[in-house]
Amino acid sequence: MVKNREFDLSVSAYGVARQYHYDLAVLPWGATEPHNLHLPYLTDCILSHDIAVDAAVKCFDEYGKRCMVMPPVPMGSQNPGQRDLPFCVHYRYETQRAILADLVENLNHQGIRKLVIVNGHGGNNFKNMIRDLTVDYPDFMIATGEWFKLANPKEYFDQPGDHADEIETSVMMYYHPEFVNLQEAGPGQGKGFRLEALKDHSVWMPRNWGKISPEDTGVGDPRLSTAEKGKRFATAIVDKYAKFFRDFALVEQEDDLYE
Repeated sequence: MVKNREFDLSVSAYGVARQYHYDLAVLPWGATEPHNLHLPYLTDCILSHDIAVDAAVKCFDEYGKRCMVMPPVPMGSQNPGQRDLPFCVHYRYETQRAILADLVENLNHQGIRKLVIVNGHGGNNFKNMIRDLTVDYPDFMIATGEWFKLANPKEYFDQPGDHADEIETSVMMYYHPEFVNLQEAGPGQGKGFRLEALKDHSVWMPRNWGKISPEDTGVGDPRLSTAEKGKRFATAIVDKYAKFFRDFALVEQEDDLYE
C-alpha cells in the first residue's frame, strides 16, 4: 500500500481520491535551482511537499479535516545571476500567475473553494496574484506562506542562513538523507549588501547571485546540519500548518475570518 494516498495527489489515484470530501487543497511551490554543491536542484519543491503532506496527515489524524496536497510546482522566480548557472530556470511572473490561475479555475469548477500555498522558495511572491484572483473568484479563498518562517530558526539551529544552509540541509537530512552529500558541501560564504537600508530590509532589490555566492551558490554554512535538528524544526512547522489547515477548513464564509 502506497503511503498517504488519501492526502498526496503525487501518489494517489482516482479510485482513492473520489471516495472522500476534501475541505481544502494544498499547493507546494518551489523552484529549479542549485542548492550549494550537496542538495538537489528541486530542494524547495521536495521540502515544501513533504511538510505539506505531513501537515495534511496530522490535520486529519488530530482534527478530522481532510486536505489534498497537489503535486509541487517547480517553476520559481530567480535572482539575477542565477540564470547563468546550468539548468537553473527563471519563470516569469506571468508564467507563475497563469499556472495559479488555471489551478484555481479548475478547483473552483470542482467545488473546492480553499487553497493554501506552501511556498518553499524565497524568490516567489504570490500576493498580487492572489489579489487579482479574488476579483475573478470572489468566493475562493487563497492563503500563502513560506514554510521555513512558521518557526524561529534561531531556536533550532546554530548558524541558520538563507539558502542551502543548515536549515534546508537539516530538514532534507530528516526527510531524505539519501539526497544529501554533506561531504561535498561548500562553506556557503554568501555576501550581504553594503548599503544600510538594503541590509536592514527597509529597502529591497534583488541580489545578484553571481556576486554574493559565486563559488557554491550557498548562503549559510550547512556543515553543522543534522537530521535531528531537521526533525525538530519540521515537526514544529507541521504542527502549525496542521492547526491552520483545521482553522481554515472551518471557515464557511469570508466574514468568519475576522474578529
